[in-house]
Amino acid sequence: MNLRRLLFACVLGAGGIAHAAPESPTFTREQLRADLVELKRALNDMPPDLYRTADRAQLERQFQVIESAIDESPPLDRDATWRLFATLNPLLADGHLLVGFLDWRGDTRAHLANGGRLFPFEVGVSPSCKLTVRNGNGAHDSARIRQVNGVAAEDVCRQMMLRAHGDTAAFRADLLSRRFWFFHWKLYGAPAAYDIQFDPGGMDTLPGRAELPHLLAVEDSFGRQFELSVAGNTAILELGSFAWHDKDQLLAFTRSSFETLRHWKVRNLIIDLRDNGGGNDDQWIEGVMPYIATKPWRTASTYRKRVVTPDPAKGEVVGQVVDGELGTWFPPQPDNPLRFTGDVYVAVGPGTYSSAVVMATVIQDFGFGKVIGTAGSVRANSSGGTRRTTLTHSGLIVAAPRFVLSRPSGAKQPEWLTPDIPYPADTPLADFSPPPRQKEADRSRDPPRP
Repeated sequence: MNLRRLLFACVLGAGGIAHAAPESPTFTREQLRADLVELKRALNDMPPDLYRTADRAQLERQFQVIESAIDESPPLDRDATWRLFATLNPLLADGHLLVGFLDWRGDTRAHLANGGRLFPFEVGVSPSCKLTVRNGNGAHDSARIRQVNGVAAEDVCRQMMLRAHGDTAAFRADLLSRRFWFFHWKLYGAPAAYDIQFDPGGMDTLPGRAELPHLLAVEDSFGRQFELSVAGNTAILELGSFAWHDKDQLLAFTRSSFETLRHWKVRNLIIDLRDNGGGNDDQWIEGVMPYIATKPWRTASTYRKRVVTPDPAKGEVVGQVVDGELGTWFPPQPDNPLRFTGDVYVAVGPGTYSSAVVMATVIQDFGFGKVIGTAGSVRANSSGGTRRTTLTHSGLIVAAPRFVLSRPSGAKQPEWLTPDIPYPADTPLADFSPPPRQKEADRSRDPPRP
């Protein structure tokens, strides 16, 4: 069976074992074609540069595959339409550029509230499609998954990777590790129980879980995303998001953290962004930089943006793509009594994205600290300002960035966010051994100054 037929079989058949639920509306071929036209238009009209990350030929070929599948298709419901359209996602190769659901978090909560079930435990996904039990709270912790409901684990993973969005396979695998339960639901349905073959452990039948998955539970808890701890002479400041709904609460926490650091008198500070998928720049600009910046700095050197609000004074009209230099510089606060004077490290991983990448490149390029972690997962020049449009018939969304920022140094290489110090993503930061302290003159890459 060729890839197109394998894909089409998955689109039609994935929902066959779903938990009983009210029938979803379906969409005719004509409606699907109309939505596909809207999708193409959105991809060309919304991002500032679609082909910065996407390969034109690959994208056009996949559109042809989708068009052929529609021609052969009976009416499809929303999930099946997503299974078809989302095959564009990995080809778009940007974490802000995707076809998805309007409110996947709300859909998950409603599904559970209505008696639905989800995959029994969290799953770690590797870029090579190895599936491993995480937080299973039972006999199968850390076991390899070989089969789920009669489907080989590699095939399950491959179908997910064909629809996951993000810059690289490493990023997409990390995303699936956080949302495996959602992708499995939308691809294979949500039965009441799962027959899973483990290695070691053999075959076992486990009930689907009714509680919130880890990702959603953590998002609801400030204390599980933001924490200050100490390991010897090193403090670890975990900042799990820059999208927290109460900015004042976050700013109060960071101020209190730097007050605590002053009393602890530790020599090293690790800012943990490994689980931080981004959010609003002002949360780290106001919440972190006043305590560590030692010179004027800016968030980027240049930008490319799609104009969404006209500016006659600048001659900008809606839809225009504009390139420019970022002229906003932030001053340091040398007299800030809470300024941390030890060595700063920023921990990044495959899940670090968007605004968190911008923060990491600022600290790296201006010499405010060193970046530690894994390389090759996300681009150093980050997209942002995500917008979305809803497809008329299916109700799926197309999300796209409004701008792309070039890192403060203006360097084009390396293309990927590359730590100064390699450090495994799955190793506790308490085990990190900081190198000897550097001289101040060696701590800056001297990007352009105002």
